[in-house]
Amino acid sequence: MNLVESLRAHRLLAIVRGKDPSAALHTVRTLTEEGVAAIEVSLTTADALTVIRQARAELGPDALLGAGTVRSAADAARAVDAGASYLVTPALVDGLEPYGIPVLMGALTPTEIELALARGAAAIKLFPGTLGGPGYLRALRDPFPEVPFVPVGGVDAQVARDYLERGALAVGVGSPLVGDAADGGDLDQLRARAAEFRKVAAGETP
Repeated sequence: MNLVESLRAHRLLAIVRGKDPSAALHTVRTLTEEGVAAIEVSLTTADALTVIRQARAELGPDALLGAGTVRSAADAARAVDAGASYLVTPALVDGLEPYGIPVLMGALTPTEIELALARGAAAIKLFPGTLGGPGYLRALRDPFPEVPFVPVGGVDAQVARDYLERGALAVGVGSPLVGDAADGGDLDQLRARAAEFRKVAAGETP
């Protein structure tokens, strides 16, 4: 299953960002164990490339393990070398096409969305989602009915539900899901949050 198909099926992208490489790796492992299919390790994570490399070795070649906060072609090259199977950017980034893997490209305005699509984005990371919220996504659906949107930023469980009801392909969730796990926090609490978000993604009522 490719990235967009997985996001359409599971409707959840977990974003791991932390100060402790070992804890970040444990977080990726725990999320995988809890059935979160798509996981992004932000390049702002301490020793992020090692985390991606080790997670890839553990999870195997088919795991949907990506690199986030990719801001340049050089970032992309390092991430792909470490084992990232997709890239997530915070903004419009040139020069990612040669890597031949899906890109969730950050965009906010209609103009940026068009530019991201012209750069070959597989889906649009609607960022920062806090600026417009689910109502803004609903407005975008009229001119962009076929564009796959993944809102990111400030997405707690209720906001995730609202986005999904308004046509988001999936939601990207960082701290409301991961919490402090990637800094060494409680993994049992992470498991509980993962279960909650998976229920939201599945459309189950709280």
